[in-house]
Amino acid sequence: MKDKSAMDEGTKRRLIEAAGEGFAQNGYRAATVRAICQRAGASVSAINYHFKDKEALYEAVFEYAHRIAMEKFPHDMDLKPGATPEDRLRAFIRSTLLSHLGSGFPAWHDRLISHEMSNPTGMLDTVKQKYIQPLHAALEGLVGEIMRKANPTHKPDDDLVQLGAMNIVGACIFQHHARHNVQIVQPFAPGPAEIEAIAEYIYRYSLAGLRALATDKDGQTA
Repeated sequence: MKDKSAMDEGTKRRLIEAAGEGFAQNGYRAATVRAICQRAGASVSAINYHFKDKEALYEAVFEYAHRIAMEKFPHDMDLKPGATPEDRLRAFIRSTLLSHLGSGFPAWHDRLISHEMSNPTGMLDTVKQKYIQPLHAALEGLVGEIMRKANPTHKPDDDLVQLGAMNIVGACIFQHHARHNVQIVQPFAPGPAEIEAIAEYIYRYSLAGLRALATDKDGQTA
């Protein structure tokens, strides 16, 4: 017989997964606690017990989605200590693409984001502060390392480092959004091999660009 803590954890997870589906289908405001509980096979009082209220449940859904993605594809992809900045950049890009194009985020994540963007509750600000900004800071650190390695006599300009990181993220996000646009014309569901190939291309393109910027006119933009 399962102990109470295991049963509570199972109920909590069912509520989060049911809420993810419910919020993704109807949006935060239209989704009801009662419908979520029916989908999860739990009582309405379970929401108060585990999350206090609907808003806290909504935040837990976003936390769950990002935690699942990071557990499957951590941004360092479990590299050994002492890995080069180049290897860490490759891992970061692979992690980002595998999370968004592969099986990192739950299937309902994109629809959830779409609802939040069209009818914002402010939750994306929380997501940005908790999950996106720390990852972006780590990426900027990598970009700076690579540029300093390419030109050890010059400290890379902060704006150049920021632009480099933004372009890497932009290349990854483009692949995510392009998937939906391409599907209008023809089916597009990249498998693991295709995702790895895209990641390697973005890595090599980005690495060459960062090295070129670091050594061009002492790292200054034209």
